[in-house]
Amino acid sequence: MNKENQNLEWKESWRDEYLKWICGFANAQGGKIYVGKNDKGVVIGIDDAKKLLEDIPNKVKDILGIMVDVNLYSQSQKSYIEIIVEPYPYPVSYKGQYHYRSGSTKQELKGAALDKFLLQKQGKRWDSFVVPGISISNLSVSAFDYFRKNAIKSKRLDQDVLKESNKILLEKLHLTDRSLIKRATILLFHPDPEKYITGAFIKIGFFKTDADLLFQDDIHGNLFEQIEKTMDILLTKYLKANISYKGLNRIEDYIYPEAALREALLNAVAHKDYSSGNPIQISVYQNKIQFWNEGQLPDNWTVKKLVSKHPSKPFNPDIAVTFFRAGLIEAWGRGTIKIINECKEAKLSAPKFKYDFSGFIVEFSTSINSKRTVEKTVEKTVEKTVEKTVEKTENIIFNLIEKNPKVTAIELQNETGLSRRGIEYQLDKLKKEKKIKRLGADKGGYWKILNKI
Repeated sequence: MNKENQNLEWKESWRDEYLKWICGFANAQGGKIYVGKNDKGVVIGIDDAKKLLEDIPNKVKDILGIMVDVNLYSQSQKSYIEIIVEPYPYPVSYKGQYHYRSGSTKQELKGAALDKFLLQKQGKRWDSFVVPGISISNLSVSAFDYFRKNAIKSKRLDQDVLKESNKILLEKLHLTDRSLIKRATILLFHPDPEKYITGAFIKIGFFKTDADLLFQDDIHGNLFEQIEKTMDILLTKYLKANISYKGLNRIEDYIYPEAALREALLNAVAHKDYSSGNPIQISVYQNKIQFWNEGQLPDNWTVKKLVSKHPSKPFNPDIAVTFFRAGLIEAWGRGTIKIINECKEAKLSAPKFKYDFSGFIVEFSTSINSKRTVEKTVEKTVEKTVEKTVEKTENIIFNLIEKNPKVTAIELQNETGLSRRGIEYQLDKLKKEKKIKRLGADKGGYWKILNKI
């Protein structure tokens, strides 16, 4: 028996509010609604079938402004209605509301989701819009150098183009529109993309449990910088390599294959929905790593399709093409296959690809045989990292007090990024170690340095 899905809906009786469902189908990939079937798809019949045969097309036309096919059927002397909705190339609204069919649910589009939907219906993309007031002189010279260096290695761009000025290079990469800078260009080449695009950074955290964060880092800069900095800090701070030697050569083997981690990171950066305002999040645990990015798979896509050998459609084409030219990613659809093959070669289970309404997750996990080794390695890494982090935080607080004895707890919070409780803990620790002393009242008082760190 068929089940309700992205293109199929069953209703026991007709209500005018089901015009929202028709609106959702029209804005997505189309579909069929059957009136007179229960939630198992069994025909239970309706009494006013002939009247609905006339009323439904008229209401759809008057309220939604579209046409649908309405058919009357009978089974076991029970009548039911079939409503066939075609996908529409332009946005369809129900009394000013925009609904969209996703999976087996109907959603009302609002805010950023509505903006993105309206742009897509116009054949436009969020990353292709220009940002006025920015010139090429505002972009990062080092980012252009990085791109050219990698593009030369990849041989995917003509040498003559790489010798052109930055302005001509951006034009050749289709990263400008009538000499105006696109949003994708800011993400790729601006020294501080967050000045114009909220959440354009990467967050890494080490978790003991889902609710117990031990330490974290935020990675900023243009996308090229973010990729290199993230890989560096992930491998040096969050993961520990097993060191061996082959002759005079030092060999570092990580629990998870470096190439697979890099590919997962590149996929997250290229496919993230940058209009969401949320950073990419990498969550490291004792026995797994998760890469999460906000974004939706194209219509009619599934995770199975994503990891198949069929070419994939990049979520941000301008960014993806630039990465491809720089040799950072392979042809569309090859990245996920590369991740799976790298894990198999490292004798790890294939990563899990998960997708829900919040975003997309790639999860790497360790095999049973390596679990003990992982736990010991991670234990040492966490212990060492926490020790360094605490020491670094103490130095920051001490230096701030030394610079300004009247510095407040709130100012210390802002400078260090710690919570109020975290600042109180650090100050109490420094006082117990007799390194600082508080003189005067909480308001109007000041700190005195007793012993320098």
